[in-house]
Amino acid sequence: MAWWTDRMLPHLIDKALSTDDVMQQRRHVCAGLEGRVLEIGFGSGLNIGRYPDAVQSVSAVEPSDTAWRMSAERREGSSTPIVRSGLDGQSLAEPNGAFDAVLSTFTLCTIPDVELALREIHRVLRPGGTLAFLEHGLAPEPRVARWQRRLDPLQKAAAGGCHLSRDIPALVESAGFGITDLDREYRSGPRIARPWIYEYAGSAVRTG
Repeated sequence: MAWWTDRMLPHLIDKALSTDDVMQQRRHVCAGLEGRVLEIGFGSGLNIGRYPDAVQSVSAVEPSDTAWRMSAERREGSSTPIVRSGLDGQSLAEPNGAFDAVLSTFTLCTIPDVELALREIHRVLRPGGTLAFLEHGLAPEPRVARWQRRLDPLQKAAAGGCHLSRDIPALVESAGFGITDLDREYRSGPRIARPWIYEYAGSAVRTG
């Protein structure tokens, strides 16, 4: 299973999350970033090229060495300085208030202790700093939500710990953030895919 998670899954994620519609969403979510940015779950660097000019630097938290190697060419072509900053979003190495913004795209679904990770994000953001996020999660339709909960164990096993049924806005608000912008909708796809494609795109400000 480690072979699947460590070697194969990063390539599948790169393909699945680099479609035209997802890349447009990435650009939208990144548009308000500025200053020093911490990116949680950097992956294969699919957000590179979407950072606005106001971003001075990106510190990337990425546990997968395979994904980090996959991002090498994108990082080399980036006009934004990018450094790897730790492996675990639940235990960030950065000091309190070190960042102007944190970016999370398709990451909060997978971190085992998402509440702890959000507390860490809150800690390293300066007061008034922004959390920008693009995540999939709990759907509003009860029937779809029931299927998400039924499928969670299989999803976690097949997709490196990914959860389908996390209520991302509620988790963000409970960690001490005030949501300032939020779009929620199903990404385009067949109805049978709905447990996997309900998405939240938005931003929140550290209020505490």
